[in-house]
Amino acid sequence: MARVLIVDDAAFMRMMLKDILTKNGFEVVGEAVNGLDAIEKFTEVQPDIVTMDITMPEMDGITAVKKIRAINPQAKIIMCSAMGQQPMVLEAIQSGAKDFIVKPFQADRVIESISKVVG
Repeated sequence: MARVLIVDDAAFMRMMLKDILTKNGFEVVGEAVNGLDAIEKFTEVQPDIVTMDITMPEMDGITAVKKIRAINPQAKIIMCSAMGQQPMVLEAIQSGAKDFIVKPFQADRVIESISKVVG
């Protein structure tokens, strides 16, 4: 069972993702509200995988991906983006993110992506 850290500044989005994940047998080991929080929680809970929002206050998702990958090059991160954020998604993938899922979340796509990335 994969241990997941959810990163999103919107509580509603975190709740939706957590619901999808727990219903499908994943363990949500932490939630973070921005990139800075994400780095701290990542180091603390050592998740198998991170779902990372792109647009957040204090530190955006792309910067957080780079910093988390600097801490742990093996870190598995999936970006969560709204429609129309393709250039940022591309930058995130180049920065080391493994996949991306589009908001509003579709449960089957979320599970497919996480299962694929965790292996």
